[in-house]
Amino acid sequence: MKQFEANFDGLVGPTHNYAGLSFGNVASYSNAAQASNPKAAAKQGLQKAKALADLGMVQGVLAPQERPDLYTLRRIGFSGSDAEIIQKAAVQAPALLNACCSASSMWTANAATVSPSADTRDGKVHFTPANLVDKFHRSIEPLTTGNILKSTFNNERYFHHHSHLPEHSYFGDEGAANHTRLCHDYGEAGVELFVYGQSATNPNTPKPTKFPARQTLEASQAVARLHQLEDESCVFMQQNPDVIDQGVFHNDVISVGNQNVLFYHEQAFLDTDAKFAEIRQKMNGDVHFIKVATDQVSINDAVKSYLFNTQIITLPNGEMAIIAPTDCQENPAVFAYLNELLTLNAPIKQVKYFDVKQSMQNGGGPACLRLRVAMNENEIAAVNQNTLMNDALFTRLNLWVDKHYRDQLTVNDLADPQLIIESRTALDELTQILKLGSVYQFQK
Repeated sequence: MKQFEANFDGLVGPTHNYAGLSFGNVASYSNAAQASNPKAAAKQGLQKAKALADLGMVQGVLAPQERPDLYTLRRIGFSGSDAEIIQKAAVQAPALLNACCSASSMWTANAATVSPSADTRDGKVHFTPANLVDKFHRSIEPLTTGNILKSTFNNERYFHHHSHLPEHSYFGDEGAANHTRLCHDYGEAGVELFVYGQSATNPNTPKPTKFPARQTLEASQAVARLHQLEDESCVFMQQNPDVIDQGVFHNDVISVGNQNVLFYHEQAFLDTDAKFAEIRQKMNGDVHFIKVATDQVSINDAVKSYLFNTQIITLPNGEMAIIAPTDCQENPAVFAYLNELLTLNAPIKQVKYFDVKQSMQNGGGPACLRLRVAMNENEIAAVNQNTLMNDALFTRLNLWVDKHYRDQLTVNDLADPQLIIESRTALDELTQILKLGSVYQFQK
């Protein structure tokens, strides 16, 4: 049976904006209050997804969240009609309104952690939505994320869906942004590398001092238990607190893996040699650890360009390619390194550049935009086929964006009650295009 790693990219929502909500994310903070272009952002994401489908990859899309989130605004005390709630929040608590309008669900690397059937005791693909408790604007996502995942992977014979972890700092969980699966073949049992920023229950372990460590060891261990993973299938590794304090808010900003390749910066982890030895032992075969030294690419350049927030994919011909943002081309040190990488005797043979600047300016690169799901032929056949990218879906989604999305959006525009109507109209039509059913609260 053939095995694949599918990528499910998050569709950019109609309220894509730059409100600077993510403390610890340098790009998010530095571009706060700029005008965004929701239509361009959505089309950039669609173009990347279509390009991967054209390369022969299994490529899907995940629907965005409903925003503005009026239900959360009601929970925190705002009342009246929809328009009155928005206008009151804009005057009394603009930061909370901004949070409830965030389109950050576009970064589906944070949507969930996924373990393929080859790794799990019950032989099903397991999904656990991330609770994202470190950031208020993202902590309101998990229930709808769960609905969307269940409607996308909607066959109980093949897919096992869990609730998100308890909403407490002990179990801070940021999903696949801190999880990498290494394997020799997608259909074989692999090693799931869980990277955490700190231990919540052990005060003696290292932790960052400037920016928050969003993923805890306890959350990673809980997900491994839920997903029925054996000890020999898991490695728990701590991210270097010093790089978190330099803006590396997720592990996928400092390392990325694919099959038996781990591409990483030399400052990425703590206890690197011992943990790599554990990976080698549990992998029972060759592993390619591709180290980028600080004198080749600084942490600052890595964060600015998102060198490690690239995707590494295995093409149908067996070669590996890096899917990189054009920002990597524009950074001299990073571009020089990637050109040098292709001359080495490494599995990565190509670099393909894509313009995702609307996402980059808000703090997310190509790897943030996709959730990886390794599946076999039967499992792919059990996926909601209306969510898989092809020429017809690409055309239809572009027309949908043209019909419903604004060309420009400022933070002040979030107080416009018309945005509620526009967003709900768009999402209602999207659920019909993707055959998702009623995944949003306004539909129930």
